[in-house]
Amino acid sequence: MKKMIFVFSFILILSFSASPLWPGGNLLIKNGTILTVTKGVIPRGDVLIIGGIIKQIGENIQAPPGVQVIDASGKFVLPGIIDSHTHIALSGTNETGDVITAEVDMADVLDAEDLSIFTALSGGVTMVHTMHGSANPIGGRNVTIKLKRARPSEELVVRQAYPTLKFALGENPKQANRIGTTGPPRYPLSRMGVNAIIRRELLRARTYMSQWDRYNELRKSKNPPKTLLPPRRDLRLETLAELLRGNLVARCHTYRADETLEFINLSKEFGFKIACFEHIPEAYKIVPELVREGVGISIFLDNWAYKVEAAEGIAPMAAYCAQNGILVSINSDGAERTRRLFNDAAKAIKYGGLSEEEALKLVTLNPAIQLGVEKIAGSLEVGKHGDVAIFNEHPLSAYTRCEMTIIEGDICFDRSQYLSEREEAAKRQKEPKKG
Repeated sequence: MKKMIFVFSFILILSFSASPLWPGGNLLIKNGTILTVTKGVIPRGDVLIIGGIIKQIGENIQAPPGVQVIDASGKFVLPGIIDSHTHIALSGTNETGDVITAEVDMADVLDAEDLSIFTALSGGVTMVHTMHGSANPIGGRNVTIKLKRARPSEELVVRQAYPTLKFALGENPKQANRIGTTGPPRYPLSRMGVNAIIRRELLRARTYMSQWDRYNELRKSKNPPKTLLPPRRDLRLETLAELLRGNLVARCHTYRADETLEFINLSKEFGFKIACFEHIPEAYKIVPELVREGVGISIFLDNWAYKVEAAEGIAPMAAYCAQNGILVSINSDGAERTRRLFNDAAKAIKYGGLSEEEALKLVTLNPAIQLGVEKIAGSLEVGKHGDVAIFNEHPLSAYTRCEMTIIEGDICFDRSQYLSEREEAAKRQKEPKKG
């Protein structure tokens, strides 16, 4: 109970301190090493953000009246890090009550008070794609959010991002290893069953879509039948019909190369778009196929062999795939790893020989492209959102740490302020109670 009171008190101190974390969206970052990601490095540069948008990048920029100035001398300034696959800021992840649950929506269960938001901000992360889990062959809609701490959940949603639908293949959705542990077995229990049930639902969705198309065509005709009735609405099939119409894109959890190719064949059969394969430790085995289809991958950098289907992952895969034309991003798939994505990006230099700029793209521009937000995020360019991370050393150094995280010109994390307020909160805890 005391621990809970301390945490709650600490959050209140951070939210209502005399020096607010939300100064208004106008900032000038001065004298930092600017890592633009797309337009090179400015050794001693400035970034001016007005109204949440980057208005100027260069040297010797003068602050307009009333604009807060941040001295970044000796520090490194880069675009906010983007995590293209995580499950933070949600009050639910898997809907396990049914095998197919395309009708559920992660936007309905956003948790703007999740402490993982603060954890991610402390690692320079400004945007995440937070997703339905992988318990279902077809899960629910995912949502892309900015980590605007202490804001209503509706304000977190990035409207410019692709609307995405979660699919999952392999061990997680087939759940064959759980037979007898959680009640009677349910279909599917095999990889072929997972593929088959996805095809079955897409066939149903195609029929449903045709029924509604026919109804709408007749309804708009000059002489619609007097007995014309609309088809019965089915929220699950409506979501899948949106996928078939191209209004949703698929994000697919997969491990083995063979099942990944099966899913690509499904996308061709039904004409839907795959934006990205998630995790996919065997991507290096099917590089030509992924390049041909133009499908990106969102992966762990050096995390494998935690289950049999992940046993054949290799350390150089991120670099190898990127060097061969695949759009690669690195993801966390959780909370703790989210704040260390820059460390994972650095490993792609050691394991595969990527350049510093290519490695940074794995956690900035590449995930932005995969999410469809490259026009507003992923690099430091005039006209993009003022989403910025400031590190005390180069972000690919093993000794670096994030000092400040800024979203649309608002300071969402300030390490020095955080440490000061934590120390003050600790002192208050030790003070003798009056009376």
